[in-house]
Amino acid sequence: MKFRTALAIPAFDFTIEQSDKLLLMGSCFVEEMADFFRESGFRIDVNPFGTVYNPESLACCIRELSTGKQYALSDLFEYQGLYHSFSHHSRFSDPNPDTCLRKINDRITASSAFLREADVLVLTFGTAYIYTLASNGQTVVNCHKLQQNRFCRKCLSVEAITESWSRLIAEIRALNPGIRLLFTVSPIRHLKDGAHENQLSKSILLLAIDNLVNQHPQCYYFPSYELLLDELRDYRFYADDMLHPSRTAVAYIWERFSETCFTAHTRERIAEWKAIRQALRHKPLHPESDAYLEFMKQTQERLNRFYRT
Repeated sequence: MKFRTALAIPAFDFTIEQSDKLLLMGSCFVEEMADFFRESGFRIDVNPFGTVYNPESLACCIRELSTGKQYALSDLFEYQGLYHSFSHHSRFSDPNPDTCLRKINDRITASSAFLREADVLVLTFGTAYIYTLASNGQTVVNCHKLQQNRFCRKCLSVEAITESWSRLIAEIRALNPGIRLLFTVSPIRHLKDGAHENQLSKSILLLAIDNLVNQHPQCYYFPSYELLLDELRDYRFYADDMLHPSRTAVAYIWERFSETCFTAHTRERIAEWKAIRQALRHKPLHPESDAYLEFMKQTQERLNRFYRT
């Protein structure tokens, strides 16, 4: 008897190697996946604007990376003693406007260069709902807890996302012709939108991504959303808020991602890297002992061999 639905994930026509550069952008789920990439020794850059939940804001952020935009004081606003940007997560906010600008512009400079060299752009859409400023219609990444009447809320359409991202994909390819785009939909439920509205939102994202993958080469979809909702259909795979996936669930999604995107050789190197990293982090009771010095010598030799292969 079968007690769960097992998803068959089609193999991609490319693989991801440990030496590849990956830029990961989108919702907080992509940051959870980024932890596994870091632990596995990959070269990554993650969310240079902070967490971005909707595809329209994400498109704006990537366009600013492609142009290398530098923010000025006029791009900031002050609220409750902090300077903020509507295009950035609050982790960039600061009581000092110059510090805020430096944090923003330093990340854009570094990530703009990274985008030009990246092998894979991993994109996680979280919701189709967006917030715009009532005063000028600007789509915001973060409302920074301002009064609700300063914003308008609307749901993007499949057609609008497809059209906007089709233009953006062409712009990205002009900047970096060899880059591959790997889309996924966050399995985190946005129940603040409403239960039914959340389902509609996720459906819009899935349909838009399906259009993009079918219309553009070197674009791919990985079913993170389906893995949690169909394979792991149980609240024991959720965190205490019953909305976010648990660490176990994210680890399982990472495992399926590894099977889909990594070669056997890459998976072996990841296992070796984790063993070396664990050895390097080992805290001995007697660091001056001959046994520990020999252990560290062997670990260093193991590390040298790893980098030579």
